[in-house]
Amino acid sequence: MSLQPDLSRMKRDLAALVGVNTENPPGRELEAAQLVHRLLAAEGFDLSLSEYKPGRANVMARMENGPGPTFAFNTHLDVVPAGNGWRSDPFILREADNRLYARGACDAKGPLAAMIEAMRMLAANRGRWSGTLLGVFTADEEIASEGAKHYAAGGPHVDFVVVGEPTSNATFSAHKGSLRPLVRVHGVTAHSGTPHLGENAIYRAAQLLSLIEGHHNDVVRCRCHPLVGAASLTVTRVQGGHADNVIPGACDLLLDRRMVPGERDEDVKREFDQLLALAYERFGVRAEIVEYRATTGSATETARDEKIVQTSLEACRANGTFDPGPFGFQGGCDLVHFRSVGATGVVIGPGTLAVAHKPDEFVPIDEFLAASLIYRDVALDMLRTGA
Repeated sequence: MSLQPDLSRMKRDLAALVGVNTENPPGRELEAAQLVHRLLAAEGFDLSLSEYKPGRANVMARMENGPGPTFAFNTHLDVVPAGNGWRSDPFILREADNRLYARGACDAKGPLAAMIEAMRMLAANRGRWSGTLLGVFTADEEIASEGAKHYAAGGPHVDFVVVGEPTSNATFSAHKGSLRPLVRVHGVTAHSGTPHLGENAIYRAAQLLSLIEGHHNDVVRCRCHPLVGAASLTVTRVQGGHADNVIPGACDLLLDRRMVPGERDEDVKREFDQLLALAYERFGVRAEIVEYRATTGSATETARDEKIVQTSLEACRANGTFDPGPFGFQGGCDLVHFRSVGATGVVIGPGTLAVAHKPDEFVPIDEFLAASLIYRDVALDMLRTGA
């Protein structure tokens, strides 16, 4: 049977997928999961839905085809809010200038549709491969990766994974991780007409902020990785005070710490504790970490000499990617959670992050089609009969 993709069918699938509004928040991925369920059930896959919260769901497709490793395709069902500034309805696929426009066209329903097409080709040609083929399509990647974390907590072992994100069909083998502590700086309230009777938490927060900036400049940004660049520490939110005429008794700082592969969460948390202790020792600042906000997760890397990386580089090159990598993401994605269930893996997908999360998001049609071939070729090589 043919191992070639059907572009018209891929466009129909993508139109249906972007037509399901999965803006996160609130997500509501269940309807999109049910759509994927219908599309792949028709190809002979065993399908299961996991609704881990009301309206929030993962969908998993499984095909066992003899002895061999377990290979998974993964991408996410949710998208960021559409926002304003679109030249057309963001939930109706529009084709123009050899591009397909919609919210999620490249992040990541374009990769999803290309993976579905690759899975069809593989299902129709089972004599070409041996092992177990999975499609694990998850909720909530855009905020906290709840879907991937839910899968990793109880999902089956995976040997190899390709994660779909917009990479211009290049191979990305590493990504950053993140921690976001909410730090509360304490003061003492007083009437603003008698500030000497209180302790201004905003002033105390400013003293802590100087230490945070110094820690980023002198320590954190010096930790560099060849694929993802430098680690970072910054402040993204500040909130203090509750009335115009009251000395603020508390000031909250939300910190954003981006980690590079090799950094561990527990070590970074220990550094935060040491930073707060230094602020108290040097300035008398009384501060505590109230909580760690949910993020996509830790940093990870798949070594360049791993078979999945070498196979992916060759598949990308063979299907038109001029510079196949490997590269690294500045942000996070769900690869790290598949590493936790045993997989070595990479991130590949059509489209570019330069247009993701923006009005008039698009995926180039030639990349969209080529992605299905890249996905097909990587799976065939990793599940090669007799390998």
